[in-house]
Formats: sequence, structure tokens, C-alpha cells
Amino acid sequence: MNVGVIFDFDGVIVDSEKLQYRSYARVLADYGISVTPEEYEREWISAGLGPEYAVRQYGLPIAPDELRRVKEPIYQEMLAAEAALMPGVEATLAALSAELPIALATNSTAEDASIVLDPFDLRRYFTAVVTREDYTGRKPEPDAFLTAATELGLPPSACVVIEDATKGVVAAARAGCPCIAIPHAFTRRNDFTRATVVLESLAQVDCDLVRRLVAEYERRGT
Repeated sequence: MNVGVIFDFDGVIVDSEKLQYRSYARVLADYGISVTPEEYEREWISAGLGPEYAVRQYGLPIAPDELRRVKEPIYQEMLAAEAALMPGVEATLAALSAELPIALATNSTAEDASIVLDPFDLRRYFTAVVTREDYTGRKPEPDAFLTAATELGLPPSACVVIEDATKGVVAAARAGCPCIAIPHAFTRRNDFTRATVVLESLAQVDCDLVRRLVAEYERRGT
């Protein structure tokens, strides 16, 4: 059986959501706005449209993409200085890539991904790295995962997605990929009902599980 794995980046590979939150908080503070962690979890991580929410909710005089642009250098500085891998990342990547092709598919830019992949020498594990520049619709649209599956030369149903948030789980479902959800502190209240399985850690992911999930997914035809 030819199968593959597609990893999300933020919250799956790198422990970055707290840095994303702090960088947006710094920019929004210039407008006298304080966004709670609960708002960030709900609108940024779960829904994937935080800047749109902030502009609409607080009447900001800038466009959502401009908010993203202003936040980006602040976030990159934090990421370069403080990036830490999520638990079990290196061992899981090494074990999976020894037998299966794996890809990265992220809403983050190529520059953001490089800040983590290169210093931690993770790029060697990936057959393909798909970043925001490589597709049209950001998650929860399915584009990132469809592009990654194409890069792996596999149908979406043969690619198990590993995600941490609602928007990614929905994107995987829309792409026709089975999905493993692994919540963390920022996403424990997210909706994972569309995930194929919810696990506690990456340490629980191995090649046998991936093959079994694909076989079950294709057998159900969903």
C-alpha cells in the first residue's frame, strides 16, 4: 500500500502558537486593543481568520492582510529567538520518513518555515515542503493538503494529515484526507469531530497506524 503523511507546521512541528499570539498582541496594542487567549484560540487558530475578525470586531483602520504583514517581522524575530519543537517531533519524523514519504503543508510562509526547518535540520525528512506561496486558499480551504498530496504523487485519501486545530482538520476533510488531530494547550477546546482520530502526542504516531487509518478510510469511502 502506497501511503504518505502530511504534517501541519504551527502547533505540530514547532511550538509557535504562543509566539503568534504575542506578536499579534503587540501589533494590536498599538490600536489600544487587547485580545484574550480565548479569542485568539477561537478566531485565529480554530477558525483561521483572526485578522479578519480583529478588523471587523474592533473597527481597525487597516485591512486583514496588512495586519498580517505588520505582524510578520515581529513574529519572525520571536521565532528565530525562541522556537522550540513540539514533543516527539524529531523521533516521529525520523521513524516515519524511514518508510514513508512525508510532506509539510502550512499556512506559514517559506521564510517562517525555514527559520525552524533549517536550524533544527528537519528539511531532510520531508519529500515536499508546501508553504503559503504554493497554493491559493489558506486553511480551512483544502488547497495546502491537495498540493502536498500531488507533490507526494499520492491520492489525498492515501495521505494521513497530522493537525492540531479545527481549521486544519476541516481542510483535511475537505481535501479527502484521513486526519490525526493532536491538541495542545491552545487548541484543547477546538472542534475535532471531523478528525479520523484524536491522539495525545506525536509519540503515538507510527507507520502501522498510518497504514491502518488509510485502509479504514478508503474502505469506508469517506
